Amino acid sequence: MYQPAHFEESRIEVLHALMRAQPFATLVTGGDAGPNANHLPLHLHDEGSPLGVLQGHVARANPLWQQAPDAEALVIFHGPQAYVSPSWYPTKREHGKAVPTWNYVVVHGRGRLRVIDDKAWLRAQLETLVDDHEAGFAQPWRIDDAPPEYIDAMLAAIVGIEITLTTLSGKWKISQNQPATNRTGVVAGLRALGTAGDLQMADLVANTLKQ
Repeated sequence: MYQPAHFEESRIEVLHALMRAQPFATLVTGGDAGPNANHLPLHLHDEGSPLGVLQGHVARANPLWQQAPDAEALVIFHGPQAYVSPSWYPTKREHGKAVPTWNYVVVHGRGRLRVIDDKAWLRAQLETLVDDHEAGFAQPWRIDDAPPEYIDAMLAAIVGIEITLTTLSGKWKISQNQPATNRTGVVAGLRALGTAGDLQMADLVANTLKQ
């Protein structure tokens, strides 16, 4: 990942916060046929590595777990992103020297992919995943709500994966390279658009004005 110093984010707590808030990740592995990308939710555990351990599962029919056991993997977590119009920059009205850009937030993690074909491990991983994402509901669904034989059949159809992170890096491209007056314009422009992603990016850019 191209990483200018002014966009680099290295604070582990900030990187982990995004990984937890946006757990649906892109998992990239290599193979004889070239790079392979899978998209799946991954649960972050603090224990087991200074940078964290990611756990998840794939369908047994997915060739990933057979083609890439113990392979080096790249995991990408995607945060807010938004188009930035040069018309939002006050400096554009002064001299016209401005072009569009794209703001975005991403986290890249690397580590070896471990395949875990164990029913008890899978059950525990799924319970953790479900409990985490059902926590905000008035009546959270639990795995025990489904018939045991049905859950057993579902468990037989998946395989666990685990990645102990060895490197972790973040890129927060949120208009830090612009003067404060332009960042203020970006915040106003994004908030005027009003979509969820635009508002999230507006808040990130606004935070740079407080530092």
